Amino acid sequence: MMKLDSARRAQIAERLKEARKLAGLSQGHVAKILGLHRPSVSAMEAANRRVSADELARLAEVYDVSVAWLLGEAPETLDVQDPRLELAARELSKLKPNDLESLLRLLAALRVESNTTTGDR
Repeated sequence: MMKLDSARRAQIAERLKEARKLAGLSQGHVAKILGLHRPSVSAMEAANRRVSADELARLAEVYDVSVAWLLGEAPETLDVQDPRLELAARELSKLKPNDLESLLRLLAALRVESNTTTGDR
């Protein structure tokens, strides 16, 4: 049972780290949003700290993923047939690397701003 718990914590930690990176956020930024210290976020992502249910729900909201996905209980799937996804990919492929980085930072900032203005800090 101990190995199972450890493996599950490692999977959750990996999902937290992956989701944060995909959201374009630093550990420090996430800590600020959640009202934690950066080492707490680092410990969560290293499976050295348990994540409370409330923290898990807030992280899922900030990262725009489901709690089930963070827990490793449900795969996050995209409909590859969605024409909007294809259009977005085409347009993104036309950007210069620096412009793409700027756009990703802007999207991350918009997500954070949206979360803080709705009281989801």
